[in-house]
Amino acid sequence: MYKILIADDHPLFREAIHNVITDGFPGSEVMETEDLESALALTQQHDDLDLILLDLNMPGMHGLNGLINLRNEAPTIPVVIVSAEQDKQIVLQAITYGAVGFITKSSPRLQMTQAIEQILNGNVYLPSDIIRSQKPATRRHNSENRSFPPELLQALTRKQLLVLERMTKGESNKQIAYTLEIAETTVKAHVSAILRKLNVHNRVQAILSAGDIDFAAYLRR
Repeated sequence: MYKILIADDHPLFREAIHNVITDGFPGSEVMETEDLESALALTQQHDDLDLILLDLNMPGMHGLNGLINLRNEAPTIPVVIVSAEQDKQIVLQAITYGAVGFITKSSPRLQMTQAIEQILNGNVYLPSDIIRSQKPATRRHNSENRSFPPELLQALTRKQLLVLERMTKGESNKQIAYTLEIAETTVKAHVSAILRKLNVHNRVQAILSAGDIDFAAYLRR
C-alpha cells in the first residue's frame, strides 16, 4: 500500500499516528524515528517513501530549519508537518518551505485520516480552522497574507466562488466535485481560472489569502 515515516520524539503520539495509518490505510509499511538525524538517514535508505510525517519540535529540527534540510536531502518525498503549533504564520512558512500539508496534533482521528488520504492523493492539506482564525487587524501585512481586493473577487463567477469557498475549507478537488455535483475535471478547470483571475501562483496562496472572505456577501449579488 503505502510506505510512511513518522518522525516524532513523543512515543505516545507516534503510537497514536501509527494506529491512524494502520487502521485507515491497511497494509501500509510504517517506520518511526525520534530525531532529525535518523529521519535524514532513513530517507537516504528508503527513497521510495510515500510520505513523511514530521514533528516541528523534535531534536535536531530547530524549527523550520529541519524541514528545509529534509526537503534539500529528499526533495522527491512529500513532507507533512504534524505539530501542536497553531500559529497561522508557521503554517504559511511551512508550506512556503516545501511541506505539502500541516496537521495539528489536536485534530480528531477521522480528520487526521482524511488529511493523510488527501495528501496521499496528491493534494495539499491545510487546517481550515487555523486559516480562518486570525482577525484582519492582527495579520502581518505581507504579500503572502493579504486578502484579495474586492475587484478581483468580483471577477469570479458564482461557481468559481463556490469552488474557492470549498478550497478554503481544505477540501480536495474530488470532495469539491462531490459537494457541488460537478465533474472533477470541471473543478480543476475552475481552480485554474481562480488562480489566474486572483493573480496567485498556486492553490496554497489562494487559500491563505481567502481565509477571511465573507463568501455569503459575494454569492448574494
